[in-house]
Amino acid sequence: MMTIEKDAVSTKTSPAKAWLRALELTAPLVQNPFRTLPTVIQEVALRLGDTRALLSERESFTYGELAARANKYARWALDQGLKKGDVVCLLMTNRPEYFAIWLGITSVGVVVSLLNTNLVGASLAHSMRIVSPRHVIASAEYAATLTEALTLVGQSAAVWIHGESGSKFPRIDKAVDRYSGVPLDVDDRRQPAIDDLALYIYTSGTTGLPKAARVSHMRAMQWSHWFAGMMDVQPIDRMYNCLPMYHSVGGVQVIGAMLAVGGSVVIREKFSASQFWDDVVRWDCTLFEYIGELCRYLLHTEPSANEREHRIRMACGNGLAAEIWDAFKDRFSIPQILEFYAATEGSVSLFNMQGKRGAIGHIPAYLAHRFSPLLVETDTETGAPMRNAQGFCVASGPNEVGEALGKIVHDSSSLGTRFEGYTSTEESEKKILRNVLTPGDAWFRTGDLMRRDDKGYYYFVDRIGDTFRRKGENVATSEVAEVICEMPGVKHANVYGVTVAGVEGRVGMAALVTQGAVDLAGLRNHMAARLPAYARPVFVRMRGEARLTGTFKYSKTELVREGYDPEACGDALYFDNGDAFIPLDSDLNRRIQAGEFRL
Repeated sequence: MMTIEKDAVSTKTSPAKAWLRALELTAPLVQNPFRTLPTVIQEVALRLGDTRALLSERESFTYGELAARANKYARWALDQGLKKGDVVCLLMTNRPEYFAIWLGITSVGVVVSLLNTNLVGASLAHSMRIVSPRHVIASAEYAATLTEALTLVGQSAAVWIHGESGSKFPRIDKAVDRYSGVPLDVDDRRQPAIDDLALYIYTSGTTGLPKAARVSHMRAMQWSHWFAGMMDVQPIDRMYNCLPMYHSVGGVQVIGAMLAVGGSVVIREKFSASQFWDDVVRWDCTLFEYIGELCRYLLHTEPSANEREHRIRMACGNGLAAEIWDAFKDRFSIPQILEFYAATEGSVSLFNMQGKRGAIGHIPAYLAHRFSPLLVETDTETGAPMRNAQGFCVASGPNEVGEALGKIVHDSSSLGTRFEGYTSTEESEKKILRNVLTPGDAWFRTGDLMRRDDKGYYYFVDRIGDTFRRKGENVATSEVAEVICEMPGVKHANVYGVTVAGVEGRVGMAALVTQGAVDLAGLRNHMAARLPAYARPVFVRMRGEARLTGTFKYSKTELVREGYDPEACGDALYFDNGDAFIPLDSDLNRRIQAGEFRL
């Protein structure tokens, strides 16, 4: 293993230079209408054929091997008679082969649907049904899960299994080995255009069934080259990726940004807090990607020898909470944090290159006219935008909360203003807001509430639907959760509103994951000192573990449905009776519903 030299870490990336690099890398994309990400990888393979591209415990590919493997899958797709626009579903754990599969299949105009590996039964069947696949590829460990879901799909699709599963389905890994890995001839390739559809990537489904977002080759190219510029990726860089590859960050953005400029990616099957830094040092990584609660998990681990003995120069991701920002950066000796905000399907993106604690982005003044989202006031009860007497939306002022909107412009040269929507026209239309500032204009609704300070920094506040009304005031659940997580012993806090008979609006409830027993009296005092009365959770639920999606987002749907009913929850429940948190049993639940307590 090479010796780690701390002074070998590159200096911080300048915000101005980062924006300039990103603009320079993405500006030429529209000028090459048939140059897609698969084409880029083939080009890099011609220059850097023996250079490592994708590494893992399971398998590793050089650029030449990755290009050859992708070509095998391209030939397989053509041999199956798949036409341009046909769909192949992919259900597989993180591994280099995953990228080779969708890279090769999309290179001949076929669309690959990246299925969430956490889904089972009806949810998995729904995800397949809405894209109508011709073929489904699954790794061996998901053969049984897939077989069960297929009985609910109601459509016929050819099924292929990667690896030994003991199932009746043919093995895709053996089938593709029969094909040549040399580049396809021009006549055979059936090169897609950058405006053609490449992938379906699913929303997390935190508030219902997942939706399949449409991702064109252009969007994949834009993500890859933009992030390569923002992170200043060099061929010597190596990215550690433990995020799910069915997601836009872990499966497209991270890998595309590194491979587009000749870097390499270490792929781990799934995130492990206890092995994270050992992996980073062993694989000699210079970058890593984070999302959601990953950073909080790392902070809760015991100190390790390698957590500061690494060559990481930058951590890039979204969801690093303000209350752990400095602790995370300082404990793990991270020179630079690039926090960003983006939506898979949308036209809003923000970047905090300055390392401003808790901010999700900042737009340079000279680019504000091109990239700044519009924040508009919303009705907390309905989620609808507030409108003035002329029928137009009301813009939020400095430090005022509003929903972030991105203007939709139908201009082939404007990469950042596109909205590619979902498979469902109805769902796509729900995300478009019209007549916002002028008659007939159209804007993409992020569904996220933000605020912008007087220096132009943006901060995430909450999701529309998560914020609720209490005693005539708006309660932002994410901000309440941040306060609770500052309490010693609290590892995770998921805050949401529940209904109580005879009480207007909703009442706050917090599902907590703690490290040992938590001091409820201390928690109550902590919230009283930091939160207004209307924002303090009245109900507390103690959980053994956080209920997270595969991308580390909290799922609230089931928690809200179960509410504070002891028979439905199965967890320890507590109720603030005005003096203290007391255990909540069935008898107390009955008294609350009977209105014995003034909430």
